[in-house]
Amino acid sequence: MIHVQEIDGRKLACWVNNGSFPPDRKTLVFIHGSGGTHADWILQYTRLKNIFNVAAPDLPGHGQSDGPGEQDVAAYTAWVKQLLEGLGIAKPVLIGHSLGAAICLHFAICHSDAAAAVVLVGGGGRMPVNPAILEGLKQDPAAIIALAAKFSVAKGNRERLSGLITENLSRVNPSILHGDYTACDKLDITEAVAGIDIPALVICGAEDKMMPPAFSEYLGKHIPGAGLALIAGAGHCVMLEDPEAFNTALTDFVNSLPD
Repeated sequence: MIHVQEIDGRKLACWVNNGSFPPDRKTLVFIHGSGGTHADWILQYTRLKNIFNVAAPDLPGHGQSDGPGEQDVAAYTAWVKQLLEGLGIAKPVLIGHSLGAAICLHFAICHSDAAAAVVLVGGGGRMPVNPAILEGLKQDPAAIIALAAKFSVAKGNRERLSGLITENLSRVNPSILHGDYTACDKLDITEAVAGIDIPALVICGAEDKMMPPAFSEYLGKHIPGAGLALIAGAGHCVMLEDPEAFNTALTDFVNSLPD
């Protein structure tokens, strides 16, 4: 179900699996990537909703949430923190994809006492964006969206998923997508990740072209105690490309955490 929370005069939408968060279940909060919505996680929350408490927000300016969007990871992190407080969610496992991974990293660095763990999907301490993409979003957004959709998945999954990703990104105001990519491009927390002191799992598609595995491998080596799962045959949208492998890695990690 979609829950709408008003924060600072803006309505933010969030998919939740029920009207409350039973204390005997662990809580998962899924944070989408650039130009995404909560629906990017549909193959996770529909399959895990009977095991865990689940929340999957639309970031400001995305999906059913009021805009505008942001152009800075720290600003998005502040919205996520306020949303969790508004929903009464304490110490969840934060799972973020791409921009969402950057938000989770920033959250873990600045608010580690408010999260139980983080799962970082297709992210990095730096997330550089080609300047031609940023400029192209202003000049010919349809071409850039088509390019992003093509390279968001492994070659073997393009026929199955590129059309869906193109359709989803085409619903987003190009200025929102530009802001998301700008937020990623400005990010540099490569040194700060060494200070993360909560459990972390890094997940990456072995064929990720947008954030190649080297970025995830860096996180796996430099976040103390972090686990690393490389999923074969998947690219940047690994949670859509191989949900079975993704959900198994996620569930095993969450179940390993203390109650």
